[in-house]
Amino acid sequence: MIEYSYPLYRPPAEANNIIIQVTHGCSYNNCSFCSMYKSKKFSVKSLEEVYEDIDKLSISYSNATRVFLADGDALTLPTNHLLQILEYLNKSFEKLRRVSVYATAQNLLKKTEDELKLLSEHKLNLIYFGIETGDDELLKKINKGVDAEDMIVALNKATSSNIKTSATVILGISGQKYSKKHIIGTANIVNQTQINYLSTLQLGLEDDVYEKFHNSFDDFIECSDEEVLKEQKHFIELLNPTNKVIFRSNHASNALHLKGTLPKDKQRLIDEINQSLRLGEDSFIPKYFRGF
Repeated sequence: MIEYSYPLYRPPAEANNIIIQVTHGCSYNNCSFCSMYKSKKFSVKSLEEVYEDIDKLSISYSNATRVFLADGDALTLPTNHLLQILEYLNKSFEKLRRVSVYATAQNLLKKTEDELKLLSEHKLNLIYFGIETGDDELLKKINKGVDAEDMIVALNKATSSNIKTSATVILGISGQKYSKKHIIGTANIVNQTQINYLSTLQLGLEDDVYEKFHNSFDDFIECSDEEVLKEQKHFIELLNPTNKVIFRSNHASNALHLKGTLPKDKQRLIDEINQSLRLGEDSFIPKYFRGF
């Protein structure tokens, strides 16, 4: 079996899929709220190492249909490098249908639409994308490195290139003071793009980034679970997607788990939040069951 460089992260939806590490760490790694790759220095695995891992996994999982390329943002790799990996994957897994990666707006903006279409043709057809917030002031505070317009352009470029998008939003990342701005700006991004999957998480700061986050966001006041649920309700109220969006709020960090399809289930989701707010803390998932 192959040896991974830990810590190793993957989206929840990739739990039962093949994971191939093609980079170590995250090429940006400056978001103040994120501790995922702070113990790693970004580096690229050689093609020979990647091919060796693929060879080993293809023996044990010859019928695999889905592969996730780790670590933090494999889409940062040069297009030709990625194409060689995709070609080897397609040759090694005859039933392969989908290859997915974490991606940033920076990654997508650096690649041309033709490059992205070529990657899609080789079955790289799903990206996991962290929106976090759509408010430009907040994006600066959390050191995201892009603004809302960058994310809109990047997400629309992926869609135009036949790549599906799974986006995440972090509830509570605004703190109490900027909550309204956070939700309005974030809903605006979703409404101006055609993402396919949308998830919301609740902010959770690990010890190793807590100080950095508060230093860059000196007027941050943490939201209570009730305030976060009110953010969730406001967010869903403002969403008017032009396409079908699979919505989930079932990450382990959430006080209330929700799932549905937008816009079809919009009112039902709002009703579920209202019911939870009426019942209060007894309806929330206990904090000792929550985490990242």
